[in-house]
Amino acid sequence: MIKTIVIGPRGKMGRLITQIAAASEELVVVAGVAPKGRDYIGQDLGQVASLGYDLGVPVVDDLTEVIEICDVIIDFSTKEMGLDVLQLAKKYKKALVCGTTGFTSAEKKLFRNAGEEIPLLYAANTSKLVNVMNQLLQTAAAVIGNETDIEIVEMHDRWKKDAPSGTAKEMGELIAAELGKTLSEVATYGREGVGEREPGTIGFHSVRMGDTPSSHTVLFSGLGERLEITHHSTDWRGFAKGACDCAVFLAKQPSGYYGVADILNK
Repeated sequence: MIKTIVIGPRGKMGRLITQIAAASEELVVVAGVAPKGRDYIGQDLGQVASLGYDLGVPVVDDLTEVIEICDVIIDFSTKEMGLDVLQLAKKYKKALVCGTTGFTSAEKKLFRNAGEEIPLLYAANTSKLVNVMNQLLQTAAAVIGNETDIEIVEMHDRWKKDAPSGTAKEMGELIAAELGKTLSEVATYGREGVGEREPGTIGFHSVRMGDTPSSHTVLFSGLGERLEITHHSTDWRGFAKGACDCAVFLAKQPSGYYGVADILNK
């Protein structure tokens, strides 16, 4: 069994990851790690994650108390906590699955560099279906990207902090790479005022409303026809299942920087 620590077990993703990992035949959850000051520190992880039964493992607020007993860490917490977890994973040589978004380019480079020392999988989105969509986007961009207008529309709940979403940015990066560009060269965010669309750009539009879990649509529009590639999620369970699949995969890998595509293509 792969001994797993869940970071942020009270969050929407942390709860689902804990529930799915607890039911897994390959993972065993050995601890949860929460931010300092939470009133559930010291309680049983099963109760904190709303399983309705005890798991017999604690929720702590100091990763160093439990990190040595794990094989892999799953982190869907906050940007600030994620950077701290990364440093400790490197120090203790533990595999790390990180699905937290909102990192700057320089911070993302820290994760990529960490792959030289530990098995590390970073994914803005751990859904297998989203990553199949990414492969479709690369194919479409390679064939028609230079002759169509490309727009990305993403929807999330009212509480999401970053915009565009990490998933939308990742999609844009994949498309831009197929066009021989970097995203910073071609991205435009929102649109207002007077003027025609600038050719060769990738437009981003972020919608925040209600409790919408996640929705991404990429449009490739020519004259007289339009291709739309879309993924909708009705809840976060697909992302949590994907995160657990990533943990199972990563625990068996040598040091390196991995993505969900590595699981799809294995």
